[in-house]
Amino acid sequence: MYVRRVLSTALLLLGIAAAPAAADSSPSASPSGDSAAPTQAGTSFRTATEIEQGQQATASGSTGDYLYWSFPADAGQRPTVKATVKLPEASTRHAGQTWQLDVYDGLRRRQACQYGAQTRTAAQDAASVELACTLRTVRSWSETWANDPLPGTYYIRLTVTGLQASDLGLPVGAEVKVDSKDIGGAAAVDGSLAKPLVPGIATSAEKSDSDSGSSTAVLSSIEPDDGWASGWWSDRWVWTAIGGILAALAGIGGYALTRGSGRPSRVPPGA
Repeated sequence: MYVRRVLSTALLLLGIAAAPAAADSSPSASPSGDSAAPTQAGTSFRTATEIEQGQQATASGSTGDYLYWSFPADAGQRPTVKATVKLPEASTRHAGQTWQLDVYDGLRRRQACQYGAQTRTAAQDAASVELACTLRTVRSWSETWANDPLPGTYYIRLTVTGLQASDLGLPVGAEVKVDSKDIGGAAAVDGSLAKPLVPGIATSAEKSDSDSGSSTAVLSSIEPDDGWASGWWSDRWVWTAIGGILAALAGIGGYALTRGSGRPSRVPPGA
């Protein structure tokens, strides 16, 4: 009976631990629709248009332009970038076009895609081409020599890489959207960055008590809905606590099974 109670308690604790684990594996919530989605793109890293995760940004441009967007990604997230290019009228094109989607981190290091069609060639009569790139899970900390994704700003670059010179300058439209899946404790590591890899985009003048002006960097305005380093809590904490409880219960159960019935009544205490 005692062992049965111990097993029942262990199963209950495992069920409690599974709840946050399931929540961590669900896609992150999209931001509210109050903020208008951007309708233009930048032409370089410095002028990249900021977008929030869950927003569908649009832009118009010309074939041959470099289109840039930026978005925030925090530790424990696995971002997926999707882009749709609306091609010019087929009658105005002379051949197929090859489009490419690249993603860079806050240090402007090109990040590899785990899966997704990062480069695609559209036929001459195609109306659009769809691209996708799922990054590796963003880590809270990494070795300096590694190329692991780290918390901060990520840049999207969309451009055509193969077309005839006669097709340069034709009008195109683009749609870009970023979603993330929260991986949870499976991607947790020991360590964290002091600051996210977010570039300074401006300076502001501040006055001290002595009225001497000083300039300080103003970081990018985009960040996760609940702030940076929001992934400090993970289900790894829960599973660690559950493991300790189960170990204690196993020790108690083992002691109860092996201790016997105690000293026989016929044996005097001083024996």
